[in-house]
Amino acid sequence: MSKPELISRVGTDVSPADELKTAISGFMSDFKDFSNGVNAKIQRQDDRMNKLDRKTMMTNRPALAAAAHQDAPHQKAFAAYLRSGDDDGLRGLELEGKALGTSVAADGGYLVDPQTADTIKGTLSATASIRAIANVVNVDATSFDVLVDHTEMGAGWATEAGGVSETDTPQIDRISIPLHELSALPKASQRLLDDSAFDIEGWLAGRIADKFARSEASAFVNGDGIDKPKGLLTYPSVDNDVWVWGNLGYVVSGVDGGIADGDPIVDLVYALGAEYRANGTFVMNSKTAGTIRKLKDNDGRFLWSDGLAAGEPARLMGYPVLIAEDMPDIASDATAIAFGDFGAGYTVAERPDLRVLRDPFSAKPHVLFYATKRVGGAVSDFAAVKLLKFATS
Repeated sequence: MSKPELISRVGTDVSPADELKTAISGFMSDFKDFSNGVNAKIQRQDDRMNKLDRKTMMTNRPALAAAAHQDAPHQKAFAAYLRSGDDDGLRGLELEGKALGTSVAADGGYLVDPQTADTIKGTLSATASIRAIANVVNVDATSFDVLVDHTEMGAGWATEAGGVSETDTPQIDRISIPLHELSALPKASQRLLDDSAFDIEGWLAGRIADKFARSEASAFVNGDGIDKPKGLLTYPSVDNDVWVWGNLGYVVSGVDGGIADGDPIVDLVYALGAEYRANGTFVMNSKTAGTIRKLKDNDGRFLWSDGLAAGEPARLMGYPVLIAEDMPDIASDATAIAFGDFGAGYTVAERPDLRVLRDPFSAKPHVLFYATKRVGGAVSDFAAVKLLKFATS
């Protein structure tokens, strides 16, 4: 702040009051100039922020989320293909190599978008099927080979100076699991597809997942291996006392077409090797489960006990139970219960690509969606699964 200059008249002195008034006047003038400068800077800043906000609103800039930037074009192109058959967006769309592609396949099919594929895979994994407890692998070939060492390597004791004889060499078995084509053919009217409020992607994913889940669940249990996976119960089975590799061992219930007590369940559990028993799971259908759940031990306690923790499912002899409706009912000579480490005993091999082909011609005025994937399944370790046969021998 500048100091006011006091000029006295010749021969006279400036009074204290006049000197104070002049000083206050100078201070107020300098403060007003400072305040005006600050206000001007604040106004300029407000103008800049207002202009930036208007520019952002006018251009409708997208959210700064990477997912929105990447997924929206792909979903839009896939939805356009499903509704009208317009594949231009799919042809020109570039995706990362780790994602499912959308290029036109050699046979005229189109790969489904990753979000729909993930929805279908999640549904399949949560379905009450052997897939839920089996070993699931993704392959890019027409088959998958499992190498299994099921023999013991020889060994012996030797002295310091004694000779060492040659021991047996373990044998390696190769189990080849071919992949078969699984298909679904849901149908929708063109009028429904033209409705913008209709969730075409969600509807398609649900129909495909439902069909695939039911087809897979049946094949993994009863498939004959011809154009479908080899089912668990289609392999030869022998009495566990004379079990050899290539067969599934079984124990009997002691009653033809029935079961009298829980002893056969105990025999089934301990027929399995200890290395597999730690990861054991029972597999049976609902009707069989209703019968087994009524069994009690000699002290009147149910073999099928409730979980100890909240939300934990009930367990049979401490092991979880998978309800697979494709397992047979209790009947004469039926192997209605399986027990084992299915992560080692059964392998599901599948290709990661899932394709959807739009067909507006075969079922006019409806549109067919031909969805395909390739999957195979087979027993990969015959020692990891045992069966309970409802018979006397």
